[in-house]
Amino acid sequence: MLLSFCFITDAENCQKCSDEEWPDDSKVKCVPKLYDFLSYEDDILVMIFSAATLFFSLLTLLILLKFIFCWDTPIVKANNRTVSFILLISILLSFLCVFLFLGRPENITCMLRQTLFAIFFSITVSCVLSKTITVFIAFKATKPNSFWKKWMGLKISNYVVLICSSVQVLICCSWLSSSPPHQEFDYHTYHEIIIQCNEGSDIWFYSVLGYMGLLAAMSFVLAFMVRTLPDSFNEAKSITFSMLVFCSVWIAMIPAYLSTRGKYMVAVEIFAILTSCAGILCCLFFPKVYILILKPGRNSRKLISKKINI
Repeated sequence: MLLSFCFITDAENCQKCSDEEWPDDSKVKCVPKLYDFLSYEDDILVMIFSAATLFFSLLTLLILLKFIFCWDTPIVKANNRTVSFILLISILLSFLCVFLFLGRPENITCMLRQTLFAIFFSITVSCVLSKTITVFIAFKATKPNSFWKKWMGLKISNYVVLICSSVQVLICCSWLSSSPPHQEFDYHTYHEIIIQCNEGSDIWFYSVLGYMGLLAAMSFVLAFMVRTLPDSFNEAKSITFSMLVFCSVWIAMIPAYLSTRGKYMVAVEIFAILTSCAGILCCLFFPKVYILILKPGRNSRKLISKKINI
C-alpha cells in the first residue's frame, strides 16, 4: 500500500512513500516502518513463552528420568512402557518446537516449524491412541469367547504408533515438495511491516491439523467407551481428559488464529501448542508420578485388579 506526503498542506501533487515507509504525523516526510515479529530482544511475549517452554521441557525430562529409574516397577510397565517413553520424548520435542516459532521468521524456520511440530505431535497423539487401543482390547478380551483375545499377544500398540506417525510424515513431505512454507513480508499494515511465514498451501496446512484432530477424536471416543474399566492402572480416564483438553484448546484456537495478524497469530498457535502438550503431560503422567514419588506402596503388582500382559 502506497502512502503519500506533501511538502505543503492541501497541495495537489504529493510524493508517494515506498512500501517500507509511511508518512509522519505532519505528512511532510516518509519515515521507515517498524518490523513486526516475535523478537527475542524487546518482546515480553517471547520471554513468557521461552520461560514456559523451558519449564515444561525440564518437567518432561524429569518425568522421563524418573520413569527410567523406575523401569521395572509395575506402574511403569502397565499399558506398554515402550510407548510411554516414546510419548514422553515426543512431548519433549513438541515443547522444544516452540523455539522455531520465536524470533525473526526465515525460510528454513518457516519450513521446519509447522512440519516438525506436526510430526512430533502426531507421534504424541499416536502414542495416546495406541494406549487407548491397548486398554480397549484388554477390556474386550476379558469377555468369554471374545474375538479380541487373539490380539492380546501382538504388539498392536507399536504398529499403531508407526503407521499413524508415518501418515503424517507423508503428508508433511508432500507439503514441502509441492508448496513449502516460506518467509513473507506484509506491507499492508499502516505503520508496520509484518514478517511472517506464508504456509504455502492452506490445504496442506489444514490437512496436517485435521489429521491430528482425527487421531485425537479416535482416542477420545475409544477412551470414553472403556473409561469405567476396573483396573488400578487403567489410563482410559486420563486419556479421555487429555484428549478433551486437546480438542478444546485447538477448537478454540482456530477462530482466534484466523482473527489475528502478525506476531499475535503466532502467539495464539504457540499458546495452543504449550497448552495441549502440557494437558497431555499432566493428565497422563502426573497420577503415575504421584504414586512413584509420594505413594510408592501403591506401586505393587498386588494392586492390579486385572493383569494386562502387553
